[in-house]
Amino acid sequence: MLIWFVIIYLIIAIGIGLYAATKVHNARDYVVAGRSLPLYMVTATVFATWFGSETVLGTSTTFLQEGLHGIVADPFGASMCLILVGLFFARKLYRMNLLTIGDYYRIRYGRAVETLTGIAIVVSYLGWVSAQITAIGLVFSLVSQGQITPHNGMLIGSAIVLIYTIFGGMWSIALHDFLQMNIILIGMLYIAWIISGDAGGVSNVIAHANAEGKFAFWPKLSLPDVLAFIGAWVTMMFGSIPQQDVFQRIMSAKNERVAVQGSVLGGSMYFLFAFIPIFLAYSTNLIDPNLVKSLINAQPQHILPEMILHHTPIFAQIMFFGALLSSILSTASAALLAPSITFTENVIKPLIGDWGERHLLLVMRSIVVIFAGVVAAYALSANTTIFNMVENAYKITLVTAFVPLTAGIYWKRANNQGALLAIIAGASSWVWLETTQPDGLWPPQLFGLLMSVAGMILGSLLPNLMSKQDIQSGL
Repeated sequence: MLIWFVIIYLIIAIGIGLYAATKVHNARDYVVAGRSLPLYMVTATVFATWFGSETVLGTSTTFLQEGLHGIVADPFGASMCLILVGLFFARKLYRMNLLTIGDYYRIRYGRAVETLTGIAIVVSYLGWVSAQITAIGLVFSLVSQGQITPHNGMLIGSAIVLIYTIFGGMWSIALHDFLQMNIILIGMLYIAWIISGDAGGVSNVIAHANAEGKFAFWPKLSLPDVLAFIGAWVTMMFGSIPQQDVFQRIMSAKNERVAVQGSVLGGSMYFLFAFIPIFLAYSTNLIDPNLVKSLINAQPQHILPEMILHHTPIFAQIMFFGALLSSILSTASAALLAPSITFTENVIKPLIGDWGERHLLLVMRSIVVIFAGVVAAYALSANTTIFNMVENAYKITLVTAFVPLTAGIYWKRANNQGALLAIIAGASSWVWLETTQPDGLWPPQLFGLLMSVAGMILGSLLPNLMSKQDIQSGL
């Protein structure tokens, strides 16, 4: 019964994607849904896109292992990213009427910066999309009781996400996300109600977690711990801001007020509901501690699904896997579309010129297919947890794209030279530390961020300082 429910759900998902294709007439419809989405749909797509496999399977089990201190990146950093986007970036970017976030870098700094940041953004999505594909493979394997291997499940999931993303684009994602947000909210609340009874009530679960020290959040007052804490927090809080999927949700709103409110509301909802999977995973520690002990080191992301399969009735299983599939599919489709659009608009288009709307749309869809294949190959070969896949994805945009975006909006003296130096200094220092001292005093991504800031300041001010010195020497 469970596997048939999954099949029916996936058929509905594909059907929605094909229906959404009827609304796509040009590249703007495909990328930003014609800038026509109302507040409830913008809020839904912001929430549903962020609420993915890492939230349900990754963050929840990381809390089991490390407590609140271990999940500072997500949901704390991730939700703050969306709120900061709404408060400080949405209005200014919406007024520019852009197609991609890469277009901003071209207008503000020029082609070179557009290309470099575009490549960085595209590469950063490999880990995020791969995390969703890995989770889809896990779901297929579990609900089929092993008849579908995780690898085959990844291939099937990749094909399904590709089908409804390639035709409907952002319209498909928006319609899916509205449906999937409701499934996630209802499903997760229902499962929490079922599980809390088996675990002795919400207060008992909270008391047990508190007694085990799981609510310790702040780092120890030592330099290594403080730097590691800051590095983890800023990775998703700042590194996720210059991302095409976040930008698309802003630009898809029907006006700038909706763009701001949708981002803030979606981020706030995400923070609140991200704690439901955390609650469920920790409840497993009380309901079936032997299951946790057997999986916590080898396969931690199996803990919550296995507990649902063995300790809940069939209807609860349907609700859980429905919510899980909803969260994965909404995130995967958005994360597949965003880099494909960025690569087409900001890397390929400057090389081939403007081919017109029809040809541009064809190229975008072709890149979606290619990127889906690359992601599937990466997911099949990756050997890390879903949580780490997602966290690592944003390091590259943190050290390359965040500073040029923020400085370009809020610092009038930021220029092309400063942006290029920020990208070079941030990326090179990050790669150097990741290669030579990945576990050293300084988290590589935090050091890269600071070097990016220094590069922007130095590169933007140096010509002016030199001109002043010339003037003074002339006098």
